[in-house]
Amino acid sequence: MNSSPQEFLGKNDTQKIGKEKKWMIVICLVFLTLFFGIKLLVITFLHLAPEGFFSGQFSVEGTTNSKGIPDEISLIQTSIDKEYRWLTLPSVAPAPANNPTTEAKVELGQMLFFDKNLSADRTLACESCHKLYKYAGGDGSAVSTGINAQKGDRNAPTVWNAAFQRRLFWDGRAGSLEEQALKPFLNPIEMGMESADQIIRRVEEQPKYVEVFKRAFQGRAEITIEKVTQAIASYERTLITNDSPYDDFIMGDKTALSQQQLSGMALFAKTGCVHCHFGPNFSAASIFNKGLAFRIFPANSSDLIKKYKLAPLEGEKSVWRVPSLRNVALTGPWLHNGSIKSLDEVVRVMAQAQLARSDLRSFLWSKSTLDVIENPDLTDSQVGDIVAFLEALSSKNLAERR
Repeated sequence: MNSSPQEFLGKNDTQKIGKEKKWMIVICLVFLTLFFGIKLLVITFLHLAPEGFFSGQFSVEGTTNSKGIPDEISLIQTSIDKEYRWLTLPSVAPAPANNPTTEAKVELGQMLFFDKNLSADRTLACESCHKLYKYAGGDGSAVSTGINAQKGDRNAPTVWNAAFQRRLFWDGRAGSLEEQALKPFLNPIEMGMESADQIIRRVEEQPKYVEVFKRAFQGRAEITIEKVTQAIASYERTLITNDSPYDDFIMGDKTALSQQQLSGMALFAKTGCVHCHFGPNFSAASIFNKGLAFRIFPANSSDLIKKYKLAPLEGEKSVWRVPSLRNVALTGPWLHNGSIKSLDEVVRVMAQAQLARSDLRSFLWSKSTLDVIENPDLTDSQVGDIVAFLEALSSKNLAERR
């Protein structure tokens, strides 16, 4: 006759087993509570930890390398990308073989750049949307105004240092300054000229140009649209700014940047800004980069993208050439639609739209894992530091002449 296991256990033994099961359940619950509590504390700490807590703030004091740059900067750039280097702009821009830069050609190009007779109603010149000093090569408006008070749909890019960009316009449709120079003349909502022939006639009707064209093109007096665009491009190749505090720092003046600007410089690299804005002109679309000149923007969605209407409309592209960040603090409002009036806000937008910065709240109310908070949203202090560094990219000459 078989007996069940319970028959071999006394009453006390049965109660003991029951208590052990309860304790096991309690212990498991305690461990689970501790695990999730510690996890939440770690996330909160990563989100709120002050800048420099892990890597340490660096100072301009201390040892420097052969160029006078603090070793801390070298260590930071090496930890991000061993091939990345902080560089300054040359003082002379390269010119194509068929359009060498000469003083006479630059003189002619400057005259054409400021000539309002080259617009349909004679009210606009290239300079109208690219005010060299008042707005550091932009026009200070969200979008530009063309003839007959027509509004465009793009913010005017600065012409300063455009000579170092291999793709021009926001959509990068021009591959040279010569090609870019012609398009605004013929755009019906910009300068509104009917044809290249009309541009030539407007130039020819002004006697002041006769001798200047002869000097610029070695005695050949004939005026052509190619000569007009070549002259304007030659002038624009002289619009170079390499006199910023950043340039002074790179050239060896270790006092040129403040502690906040140095912190911002480190953050600029560590958060990934240099993945798109690199090289001496801080742009993947510059002549110093042989790779991709364009980026998808916005790459991620966020409330800020909706707020500033940055997402493309149906049928539109969301691919833009990467603009230069030189003098960016002087050229607001910002982004392709000029919708943002604060550089701090631009940094926040780019962090969310391009760097996939996550929000602590989105983690707490989702099923995401801990690595979603690996790169938390930038704090106000971090944003301020990056903005301070961006301000250090401003030409001292332009800043003084605004």
